[in-house]
Amino acid sequence: MNRKLVAFTALAGVAALCTAFIAASDSIDVVPYSAAQVLGRPAPNFTLADANGRNVSLADFRGRTVVLEWNNPQCPFTRKHYDSGNMQRTQAAAAQAGVVWLTINSSGPGKQGHVNAAGARAYLSSSRATPAHYLLDPAGQVGRLYDARTTPHMFVINGAGTLVYAGAIDDRPTANPEDVQGARNHVLAALADVRAGRAVSVPTSRPYGCSVKYADG
Repeated sequence: MNRKLVAFTALAGVAALCTAFIAASDSIDVVPYSAAQVLGRPAPNFTLADANGRNVSLADFRGRTVVLEWNNPQCPFTRKHYDSGNMQRTQAAAAQAGVVWLTINSSGPGKQGHVNAAGARAYLSSSRATPAHYLLDPAGQVGRLYDARTTPHMFVINGAGTLVYAGAIDDRPTANPEDVQGARNHVLAALADVRAGRAVSVPTSRPYGCSVKYADG
């Protein structure tokens, strides 16, 4: 009888531990909402420090189209688009059209791709990237706010502050730089639709790349 009671108590303890683990996991992994579910609604505001130590808010660019790009310098999928020059060309085309490009790094300290301000400035110089700002999000608050899942993960916000595109940069989900040729650039297509006053023809797509390396906890 005593052995049965001990076994039952042990099993109950294991069940309690499993329940506690699931609850803790949910508290870490659940994000405020999925960006794909709020297309057509206002993009949430945020403020982050850039590579030069300046605080930058999304609200600073009210009335202008904005692109958000999640970045990890060490991710092979990110490197595909930078080593091929595709990301830089997309940034340049956006800037020429008056679009504000914000690159965001949400890698946590000690995680792949994490950089401090000096590291971000060095990366911009070596990659010849030309975003309006390279923003540092080491706590991952903005990444989780937008449900950024991969690097790269792209978002387009129109001049009214409405999220009109969320997803991959293109339709070739590989890490091969050669696949840039002939790919449909979803970001440039969305920007062209916004500029023409049309609804974005492909408002969402499955993002691909390395998982965002959020800080633990």
